[in-house]
Amino acid sequence: MASFVISKRPGGDFKFVFTSRKGKAIFTSNKYIDVAGCTLAIDQLRNSVDQIEFRKVTTKSGKYYFKVFVSDILQATSRRYTTELRIGRGIEEVKRELLVAEILDFSTQEFIFPEIEY
Repeated sequence: MASFVISKRPGGDFKFVFTSRKGKAIFTSNKYIDVAGCTLAIDQLRNSVDQIEFRKVTTKSGKYYFKVFVSDILQATSRRYTTELRIGRGIEEVKRELLVAEILDFSTQEFIFPEIEY
């Protein structure tokens, strides 16, 4: 199952990453001042699923990525893809999994994995 993973950025703001069923990042949100902003943005994406626009972009080096817009407002930017086929698959996975993806909040945990004692 795909997931929205909320985390705290080094600057103190927050973001979420939409990950695939296999755990690979598909897109990363804009920054937000708190976790509530992230969850509100996730809810907005889910409630506006029919209005989401995926704009494909090509980098100078020939990589592909897409930007996620709702009502002409940029919500997120995808990872880089090597082919048009792969970017298409990424967009299809977002459309298929967006409504059922779980929300994982790792923003309060500084270290996800415990320290190993020797």
